[in-house]
Amino acid sequence: MDQPVYLDYNATTPIDPRVAEAMQPCLGPLFGNPSSPHLYGVAAKKAIEAGREQVAAMLGCSPGEVVFTSGGTESNNAALKGVAEAYAGLGRHIITSAIEHPAILEPCEYLTGKGYEVTILPVDEYGMVAPEQVEAAIRDDTILVTIMHANNEVGTIQPIREIAAIAHAHGALMHTDAAQTPGKLPVNVDELDVDLLSLAGHKLYAPKGVGALYVREGVRLNKFMHGATHEQNRRASTENLMGIVGLGAACHLVTTNLGEYAAHMGAMRERLRAGLQGALADTRVNGHPTLFLPNTLSIGFRGLDATDILVELVDSVAASAGAACHTDQVTVSAVLQAMRVPFEYARGTLRLSVGRHTTPEEIDRTVEAIVGAVRRLRGLA
Repeated sequence: MDQPVYLDYNATTPIDPRVAEAMQPCLGPLFGNPSSPHLYGVAAKKAIEAGREQVAAMLGCSPGEVVFTSGGTESNNAALKGVAEAYAGLGRHIITSAIEHPAILEPCEYLTGKGYEVTILPVDEYGMVAPEQVEAAIRDDTILVTIMHANNEVGTIQPIREIAAIAHAHGALMHTDAAQTPGKLPVNVDELDVDLLSLAGHKLYAPKGVGALYVREGVRLNKFMHGATHEQNRRASTENLMGIVGLGAACHLVTTNLGEYAAHMGAMRERLRAGLQGALADTRVNGHPTLFLPNTLSIGFRGLDATDILVELVDSVAASAGAACHTDQVTVSAVLQAMRVPFEYARGTLRLSVGRHTTPEEIDRTVEAIVGAVRRLRGLA
């Protein structure tokens, strides 16, 4: 029996074969501790710095501005808590949005308990943060604005550069969680005008357990992990050599193939959308109509429960739900709630995210499977 079509690339990606090949020496001769002075350690250190240069090349920054972490969650925590502690003397106000990942919202909640004040901005019906609302919320004691580059559920791309300009005009720093965007959009720190940016390896065909935090030169950031002076004395811990090599290779692939990747995923996403909406009535695409990730389709099926659809698809399509059905109620995701998506569509929303290896045949199989499932659940088949 064929494996289910994988359309959950926003949750995680497989390791690209070229990334796996680059990592292979770390399973054998490249095993030294990068802090050791002998030849084995020097070889490992060179591999780490090569990976750092590859990440920096993708981001358009200097290698010294790249700090390796265990993933996007750590990068976000290090950015928010590190800035909050380092700049507490200038203010204790932070601005974020209602559609951020929990790896942003929970550190904000933690900081609230430590005496910081957090303003959570609403979004419009498309999931967009309005720069005007940032302007209205910012204060003299605002030290950080953190808004994600693009939303993981509906794909809406945020006006990061415009928001960063507002933050900087008021003396605040700008951070963006860019876990979802490398390989789909250009991610250049100068074009975005950000001071800090978070990456997650497993979202861009690198292994799990590795990420990076861009820290613009001159930005103060309190040390997050204590124990030694690794990563420019920002994060103690013997480096994840294999993960860093893999992340570097994955970033190099993005640097050299971004246009091809984005075009392919955009074509697959549109084929999927057209197939579903052409065959089924009472559907709703969530997110911005033009400013969205090329691989992400959030689509609601009126009057159905997403969990019921996924049960029907268990052997044919792997996807995510925008709502969870419990014993006596349906819980809609915070993102769809913030966008005020009508409940009759929100409860039946699926997130379908294609990848760089998704084929037209897989899209057609998916359309057939989802159309059949929806018709059965609607009593039409």
